[in-house]
Amino acid sequence: MRFEGKSIIVTGAASGIGLATARKFATEGARLILGDRNEEGVAAAARDLGGDAIAMPLDVADEQSCQALVERAVAAHGGLDVLCNIAGILDFGCMADLDKSRWDRTIAVNLTGVYLMSRLAMPHLLKTKGNIVNMASAAGLVGVPFNSAYVAAKHGVVGLTKALALEFSKQGIRINCICPTGVNTPMIAGAPPENIDWELVMRAVPWLDGGENCDPEDIADAVAFLASREARRITGVAFPVDGGQTAA
Repeated sequence: MRFEGKSIIVTGAASGIGLATARKFATEGARLILGDRNEEGVAAAARDLGGDAIAMPLDVADEQSCQALVERAVAAHGGLDVLCNIAGILDFGCMADLDKSRWDRTIAVNLTGVYLMSRLAMPHLLKTKGNIVNMASAAGLVGVPFNSAYVAAKHGVVGLTKALALEFSKQGIRINCICPTGVNTPMIAGAPPENIDWELVMRAVPWLDGGENCDPEDIADAVAFLASREARRITGVAFPVDGGQTAA
């Protein structure tokens, strides 16, 4: 019960890593605010978790939506202890086919959303000496071909995590990120475009070629560790959970 009574926000909580993380925190006593663009899905998640879990619609690329979620967490639970920025999207394909609207949306959700939620949550985290766990990716540490917007955004999340960890270190706020390899979630379930060089992708992401993906629960365990007092001396890390993908 490492998080008993703690107020925790989890974005992207309707499915995948976000849902697994919410479940992990719930089993350890957290008081949860769950946000996701999938209103039905996040409401179902809150019902499934029971207790006082609260679901709210959330578009992390929209500042007002982020503000409303943070304000609800503070009003409902009297403060905020942990922010988990997990919402994300994937846009696989050739650069030639990546128009500006797709680029803008991928950056907005995967990077700008982390900035918005972190900035809006920070005044409340300062009061509790809380912490932030961001969801980056192995693609935030190495290149992955035919995934340029996502790779750029996740490299940005790693950089943002490190910059903020230093900026707030003297104020007692820890900020870390997780860098998973492939995870069995709806986000990677779709077939990739046919016009990409799959052999080239395999060189960067060997687990895709019949390898074993992580389960969402594997990543949720890492999130909970970094959010817990056990990690009280850890800040500014990009923590790989990648089966060695980025070791070479």
